[in-house]
Amino acid sequence: MKNRVNNVLKPNLHAKFFWDTDIDKMDWQKMYVAVITRIIERGGQKEVDEIVRFYGREKVIKAIKDEIFFLPNYAIEDTIKFFPELKKEEMYCYINRKDKPYHWI
Repeated sequence: MKNRVNNVLKPNLHAKFFWDTDIDKMDWQKMYVAVITRIIERGGQKEVDEIVRFYGREKVIKAIKDEIFFLPNYAIEDTIKFFPELKKEEMYCYINRKDKPYHWI
């Protein structure tokens, strides 16, 4: 289903996920990392399926692996459930964790 606001294509996501944003003025293509992050953190399978439909699986996977700098632990675990082909060790937000143990010299 094509969803347009002001003649701009947008994903079919409930406004509650973007309570802090005027979604009618949002540039969905430019803000894709923020949208994907928000849905991974707060959405369910239905919303994840919608961002995959809207952005494409490859773009969503690339954003998760390389462009999202932080996800809480529960969201990292959910991501692996949503995308079983991913390993958390491949995700930048996991690799760069501040709470991981470091070996001091």
